[in-house]
Amino acid sequence: MIKLNSKLPNVGTTIFTEMSALSNEYNALNLSQGFPNYEPDEKLRELVSFYINNGKNQYAPMSGVQALRESIAHKIKNIYNIPINPNSEITVTAGGTQAIFTSILAFVNKGDEVIVVEPAFDCYNPAIELVGGIIVPYEMKSPEFQIDWQELQKLISDKTRMLIINTPHNPSGSILKNEDFEKLEIIIKNKNIIVLSDEVYEHLIFDGEKHCSILKYPTLFKQSIAVFSFGKTFHCTGWKVGYAVMPSNLMEEFRKVHQFNVFSVNSFVQNALADYLKDSEHYNYLPNFYQQKRDLLSSYINKSRLKLIPSRGSYFVLCDYSAVSNLPDKDFSVWMTKEKKLASIPISVFYSSGKQEKLIRFCFAKTEDLLHQAGQIIEKL
Repeated sequence: MIKLNSKLPNVGTTIFTEMSALSNEYNALNLSQGFPNYEPDEKLRELVSFYINNGKNQYAPMSGVQALRESIAHKIKNIYNIPINPNSEITVTAGGTQAIFTSILAFVNKGDEVIVVEPAFDCYNPAIELVGGIIVPYEMKSPEFQIDWQELQKLISDKTRMLIINTPHNPSGSILKNEDFEKLEIIIKNKNIIVLSDEVYEHLIFDGEKHCSILKYPTLFKQSIAVFSFGKTFHCTGWKVGYAVMPSNLMEEFRKVHQFNVFSVNSFVQNALADYLKDSEHYNYLPNFYQQKRDLLSSYINKSRLKLIPSRGSYFVLCDYSAVSNLPDKDFSVWMTKEKKLASIPISVFYSSGKQEKLIRFCFAKTEDLLHQAGQIIEKL
């Protein structure tokens, strides 16, 4: 038998796969894994079909279809009033996860330290481990889940190579604001640190707030990478198409890795997205669309023994279940899936330390009927 020396000895099946499988096994409502249970816009699906049937079935350019990169640049200019060069500052990727993985692979070397703001999505740390980087976790405090920049600054050392932030934030639903980026700008000024800004939920922001993208801060942008996802934006997570935006000197290194990682992303979806992005209403409606879903599920939570932690962005909401059970969060999620037929995600899995705060995450990117059904179960907890 071949002897294996695993590069990721502590990594098993993700909690998202595990809870979705458990949900299927027990015929539970699945508010665990973050994907919508409804289809993308019919017009977008028709465009994909059109390009499949009209010759867009071979390799796309490595950096992405030119028309799509130009549409993305126009979108960024339209929303943030920032000029981005579609040829040298945008690369289309196989989803946000690939953009994040490639960024870490391109810029983090063995022994480099990476500050990860936690709770954090589970794709960051394994990529850092694979390249021999050192994970330096910064834990936000519940229930606000805001960054204390003075405390974070204490973690910066001569070995710090990257800082990973996420706004709107998965899993907490918190957001970073202008004052956060102003403080970030000060603490990394003149330091050899790249900021990797995971902004895949940029359009899912509520209560009249505006998304603060790192792209809006010229000094910060010079040492930053911003990652976005069409899957999250247009309800098509299975298509796995996203993009990364960064200054041209960083992009040159990013593409060196990207070309040998996936080389290019499927051409027919890229061409369809290039057309679809021309109408800004296709993404401008999203805050109201998702806020209605958030408010619907939240109304049930507020009538239950669960304590709601308000979501300001993303399509997730957190709940404190301490008035319902003393079980550890994973055990509680499993119990609720099996006994109450409702699947959630335990928050301890988003911490390197496995921190227990008796919090679970629900995904509200679901149809109203499913949210009503889930809400009725929540009310009775």
